[in-house]
Amino acid sequence: MADMIKVKIGGKEYEYPVGTKLIDIAEDFKDTCRYRIVLSKVDNKLKELFHTVNNDCEIEFEDLSGTAGHKAYKRSASLLLIKAFYDVVGRENIERLKVDFSIGAAYYCPYKGSVPLTEKLVEDVKTRMLQLVEEDAPIQKSSYSLEKIIKKFHDLGMYDKEKLFRFRRSDKVNIYTLGGFQDYFYGYMLPSCGYIRYFDLFLYDDGVMLQLPERKAPDVVPGFKESPKLFKTMKSSSAWGEMMGIDTVGALNEAICEGKMNEVILVQEALMESRIAEIARDIADRGNVRFVMIAGPSSSGKTTFSHRLSIELRAHGMRPHPIEIDNYFKNREDTPKDENGNYDFECLDAIDVEGFNKDMTDLLNGKKVELPSFNFKVGQREYKGNYLQLEESDVLVLEGIHGLNDELSHSLPKDSKYKIYISALTTLNVDEHNRVPTTDGRLMRRMVRDYYTRGASVQRTLGMWSSVRRGEEKYIFPFQESADAMFNSAHIYEIAALKPYVEPLLFAVPEDDPGYQEAKRLLKFLQYFLSIDTAGIPQNSIIREFIGGSIF
Repeated sequence: MADMIKVKIGGKEYEYPVGTKLIDIAEDFKDTCRYRIVLSKVDNKLKELFHTVNNDCEIEFEDLSGTAGHKAYKRSASLLLIKAFYDVVGRENIERLKVDFSIGAAYYCPYKGSVPLTEKLVEDVKTRMLQLVEEDAPIQKSSYSLEKIIKKFHDLGMYDKEKLFRFRRSDKVNIYTLGGFQDYFYGYMLPSCGYIRYFDLFLYDDGVMLQLPERKAPDVVPGFKESPKLFKTMKSSSAWGEMMGIDTVGALNEAICEGKMNEVILVQEALMESRIAEIARDIADRGNVRFVMIAGPSSSGKTTFSHRLSIELRAHGMRPHPIEIDNYFKNREDTPKDENGNYDFECLDAIDVEGFNKDMTDLLNGKKVELPSFNFKVGQREYKGNYLQLEESDVLVLEGIHGLNDELSHSLPKDSKYKIYISALTTLNVDEHNRVPTTDGRLMRRMVRDYYTRGASVQRTLGMWSSVRRGEEKYIFPFQESADAMFNSAHIYEIAALKPYVEPLLFAVPEDDPGYQEAKRLLKFLQYFLSIDTAGIPQNSIIREFIGGSIF
């Protein structure tokens, strides 16, 4: 009889032979999860399903609706797309196929090759993807020495990956094989293509759009939501990185080693300044703008941006007055609560909308208004003699998460408002097939800022992040396309700048903390980056809002 081990699942103990695969154990418990099980936690450590268990342990299952499970699905779908493209077009005919950035739940993948990209070609690639799904083609994991993997990627013409692994410290590298096609992927993967049943693929711009499910409904392929302004902003940022020769982490590390970062930082800041000046010029040229409404997700750099925009507006003969919409929060006892009985500070009803509109309308009509300030310690609005009366050249620069929602400013004439959406829209990739999620950069920004300026632990920031993200999905992202201007506050070098600040904080997260797995994931991610000396970052840079030393 084979040696047996004890496996605890859901508080009960079960016996399995030594060497049983996690995929086989998951099959026994498939009815305990709402969606298909795609990963397992073995003694609180995430494992892919093709691993085996050889000792007594405790197992939890992660299905498609889990954060890690959903990411593994998207990652595996990218591999499926790339494999199908290579099968249909032929490796020798592909100059470049990049998983570039996301638009909602879809990945934009630009293509360049000797075979023209047509509707017919895209349909053939989609058909090949579906064939691999129906065949349930296995995704196999294997380990190579660092020396061999660098040579392998060089021979395959994957120079972005070759460059990435020149800066790798570990001796071994895991790569994945699908039907003879080998590639590197950062993060966990699914065991086979049969798990990747929900996707769509269609021609878009200079490439294809791979439409994937959202985490809240992982078995439904949503319709693609056009976001032309966001797409244009992302594409131009990506093109700028390519123009600078820094579109992947390996290229960034190379620039750091070659001593080019001072130039990169100065050019990046010049680009930011140019874009802010362009927005200020547009505001001034309209002639009738009295309210500049700025909104964006958490840690997008709204505060520094509003100050820098105000300086540019002054250069155009205008007198800006910054106002934080948060000062119009309702008193704590009047704040609505969510379904869990907690105060819901993210919803529009947490703002005294009518009081805000009365004050703004009175200012527009030339009246003198006493503006409130909100005391967050006691949860009350206070009036301390802060009076304002607008003159002809005055403009209010209003910043808050609901700034783009016309319900907030319903009484103000449309032509008196200029709306700006700001976010850190990262376009730097780990390599051509591995994206850096936009939210990762913002999360690290927030962890550093919250710890060093607000005394909040990383555990607290990680614990709040899912709630913050839900608020963004509900109250910010739906209004981004209504903006008159978009501003990308992401810096191509910023993760290298944040690394020495955030890394020690992540190491301090204990193993029994709910945020441990996320901290571990981010630490692994940061291993790809070399650090940079932040002394050369200008004092008016948006990055200074998070690492300190800002003149604002």
